[in-house]
Amino acid sequence: MPPGLLGILFGLFAYAVFGVHDAAIKWLVATVPVPEVVFIRSVMVFAACLLIGRRKLIERMAATTMKGPLLFRGALTLAAWFSYFTAARSLSLAKLLSLYFAAPLIVTVLASPLLGERVGPGRWAAVLVGFAGVMVVTDPWGVPFALPTFLTLAAAAMWAYGVILMRQIARRETSLLQIIYLNIVFLLGSGTVCLFAWKTPSPVEMALLALVAVLGGLGQFALFEAARRAAAAVLATVEYTSLLWGFLLGWLIWGDVPAAAVFVGAALILCSGLLIVRAERREARLPARA
Repeated sequence: MPPGLLGILFGLFAYAVFGVHDAAIKWLVATVPVPEVVFIRSVMVFAACLLIGRRKLIERMAATTMKGPLLFRGALTLAAWFSYFTAARSLSLAKLLSLYFAAPLIVTVLASPLLGERVGPGRWAAVLVGFAGVMVVTDPWGVPFALPTFLTLAAAAMWAYGVILMRQIARRETSLLQIIYLNIVFLLGSGTVCLFAWKTPSPVEMALLALVAVLGGLGQFALFEAARRAAAAVLATVEYTSLLWGFLLGWLIWGDVPAAAVFVGAALILCSGLLIVRAERREARLPARA
């Protein structure tokens, strides 16, 4: 199987896992503070990485010349995360998602100058059709020019640059190393907040937190493996599928009935996926013809 198509499969799996992960977090944060959820998840993922990588991973952590980019990407992701959830308090889900899904467009724009990756017409078409699907699903018209809008766009820009960094680092380091550095930053950031407020989770909450940690670690690994194999513009298109998982799980768990526009938008996002698969198959055939 061509690396690009394998990367798409890893990306699809990652965003499916993250969909369940985010649903579990939504359930948890009703009773457990958000920083606690992040802290406990990060501790568990960090410990799992050490158990898997052991001495070899510790030695690589010390030896890598990518410490700066690894830590910067972790800080960028954490800042994007806090910006997004701060804005979520004031914006509706539709407006929040429509603004945040500017990230794949930003990734596509940056892929050529920062990564030297060719973004052909097929990849651009897939990204734009997917974004059109997001617009139909969310119906974001009337977004206010206010601080929450700026925070969401800032989160999208930070996540987009984080994807570029992830792709750059993946060329030189393993997914396990990226995961452990990411969770070190999350652990330190959320742990600082937890020093000032802590609520001991119940046994049921701890079980859910363990599930979140397993899903989070698995999703991170799949996403980093996708970054090793697929171009940034391809990953940007695959990210749109997370919106579909959000609506599906909202319906299954909370009974949120999707509007008719959701199905139209879902069809467009599906078309964007088919376009990117077709484009990647064409890219894979080019070297063989050469």
